[in-house]
Amino acid sequence: MLLDKDIREPLFDFLEERYGKVRILEEKTVGNSRADVVMVIPDKIVGIEIKSDADTYTRLESQVADYDLYFDQNIVVVGSTHAGHVAEHVPDYWGIISVEEYDTGIKSDTGGKPDAEGLEDGVSDKLTHKIDFYVVREMQPNPRADLLRTIRILWRPELAHIQETYILPMYKGKSKDFVRTLIVDRLPAEIVHHEISEILFERDYAAMIEQIQEFRKAQAAKRGKTVRRKKKRYRRKKRDA
Repeated sequence: MLLDKDIREPLFDFLEERYGKVRILEEKTVGNSRADVVMVIPDKIVGIEIKSDADTYTRLESQVADYDLYFDQNIVVVGSTHAGHVAEHVPDYWGIISVEEYDTGIKSDTGGKPDAEGLEDGVSDKLTHKIDFYVVREMQPNPRADLLRTIRILWRPELAHIQETYILPMYKGKSKDFVRTLIVDRLPAEIVHHEISEILFERDYAAMIEQIQEFRKAQAAKRGKTVRRKKKRYRRKKRDA
């Protein structure tokens, strides 16, 4: 039986081999669900849900609804026990990848030393296993995708980068939702898709966290000055009265 932890690393290798330039992000919150894997490819963000042999379909309906709001395309990766009927549980535009484990028929070598059971030449009696992935159905464009939701994967400094690149008003005092709407309304969809992917390809988490902290400090200092000015005006009015 293949578990989630058995599938992930081999899956990432398979996705790189199949799609070329990719970046893998794990465990991202989308709506009321947590996406197992977010795959960034040029001009697209792909949501990937893993259903191992030990998993059930209990939450899949709500997961599909959330994934469809945020990602350009989606894939469900399933253990062999689910491969025959998972298509009944996801829309026909979702891709399906089946994962199977099999014995290679080659006994593992312990490096020429006898093993614990004293087998000659240190050959183990355990067969080595290999995991294979099969594309059961190719992913198609998600007709329910919402670019205003997809762009939520970007952080405030990354949104500012798009504003600066395309000479959009900065509106530094406005909310992130206001800025997201500005970008989506002012720029063609294909440009926004491209920028989201390129930014995620280049994202440096350590540097980005530092930028966000600096931005928050600046905002807090700005709010502090506003509060002090208001208090000063209040004291002046009270004294004059």
